[in-house]
Amino acid sequence: MGLFAGLSAFPLTPTDQAGRLKPDVLEKHLERIISANPASIGLLGSTGSYAYLSVAERKRTVRAAVQAVQGRIPLIVGVGALRTDEAAELAADAAAAGVQGLLLAPVSYQRLTDDEVYRHFATVAAAGGLPLCIYNNPGTTHFTFGHNLIARLSTLPNVEAVKMPLPADGDFAGELSALRSVTPDRFCVGYSGDWGAKNALLAGADGWFSVVAGLLPHAAANLTRAAMAGNAEEACRIDQAFDPLWRLFREFGSFRVMYAIAGHLDGDSIAPLMPVRPLDQKAGDRVRAALAELDASVGPLHRA
Repeated sequence: MGLFAGLSAFPLTPTDQAGRLKPDVLEKHLERIISANPASIGLLGSTGSYAYLSVAERKRTVRAAVQAVQGRIPLIVGVGALRTDEAAELAADAAAAGVQGLLLAPVSYQRLTDDEVYRHFATVAAAGGLPLCIYNNPGTTHFTFGHNLIARLSTLPNVEAVKMPLPADGDFAGELSALRSVTPDRFCVGYSGDWGAKNALLAGADGWFSVVAGLLPHAAANLTRAAMAGNAEEACRIDQAFDPLWRLFREFGSFRVMYAIAGHLDGDSIAPLMPVRPLDQKAGDRVRAALAELDASVGPLHRA
């Protein structure tokens, strides 16, 4: 099904509080992901703090990741930016650095029209010259892609997939059927929103763009394999073990919870960039308990 099918693991971008990359910590996280053999790594997505980093630091992160990964797993890089020229620059730079694919969200301050988003994607896709995935994340961008716009974008050169949010009505099968009826056969439809991944994959989604796989890739890979093989019983068992984490993701936001996981798992001294703040001790204890429950149910989490 192409570059955007299967499990894509989205790591944190570990930085100091000035927003400077910690390449040794990034490499450690990437090695853990590679050991689980997902389909791809989603660098500089929302989990990777792309919106909080300077252009220079984003370029540095791409090069550090390419050097660490050494072609063992395809790298997909988020290139969203407020201005089209900046997003196009990031796309061209990522391609020059040697990544395999791009992820683009229509980041905006002014509310964008469908035509503005279409032109934005056409320009950036051409500048990168790589397979590109539409990042439909209305919770952060406040722009929702209708099916007609996705259909228009899917005819552009290089636009090969969409990363969808969880459907409000839970009807994955209906949404997948509707999208596939207006997009080319080669076009991949995957989902984010980790607590819905099991249902999305069992309904026939092409991929899971996973936050939790950035730090717990083995458990996420096991869930992906079971669901994509149609093994509903095993997929439900693993998903149930994840449920305490899913509840924390929904309550506090997966971004903050992932930083807490990094601290508990590895003792990493990293934190989100201000104004986002880490979880307090009480919430952090709940993260630790959720990890212990997952570890007991699906096997050791502290690998690689």
